[in-house]
Amino acid sequence: MRHSNSMPEVNAGSMADIAFLLLIFFLVTATIPNDEGINRKLPRDCPPGADCTSLINERNILRIVINNNDEIMVNNDVILLNELKAKVKDFIDNNGDGSCTYCQGIQSKTLSDNPKKAVVSLQNGKETTYSQFIAVQDQLTMAYYELRNSYGLHVLKKSPLNYSETDLKQIREAYPFILSEATTK
Repeated sequence: MRHSNSMPEVNAGSMADIAFLLLIFFLVTATIPNDEGINRKLPRDCPPGADCTSLINERNILRIVINNNDEIMVNNDVILLNELKAKVKDFIDNNGDGSCTYCQGIQSKTLSDNPKKAVVSLQNGKETTYSQFIAVQDQLTMAYYELRNSYGLHVLKKSPLNYSETDLKQIREAYPFILSEATTK
């Protein structure tokens, strides 16, 4: 009997095909995480025709601070996140000087004069979490969205689906989103 010292060969021709199929499988089934972000246009230094040197009346500034413990303070009062939207809406839609014909506010002397003068100042601590910062930004955006939607329904008598470019411009002018952001010192 004759013995051969050579080992039998394994057919590895299909190994490349299998590796390629596994690569495609993992590429197709892998999920790509969506990054969170804020959809905002950065403001110009000073809009054309605006006076950026004038002082803002203190009652027209709503100060929101997110401290290092993720607590939300509005004008030095600690509030919960779900209370923020209502506070912002009350502040912006106040009509304190009586010049706003479309405002629904209570005309409090401690809140803003009108939506065009209302400024929301948002400050955060160095250790504020990103998720809390985004949650506060979402509440601010929802407040403005609801005020603008109400303006469209009651003043323009249109639903958001029927807004023209002129309508959108008028709504943004009625409730301008004036936000000042800074980190705390």
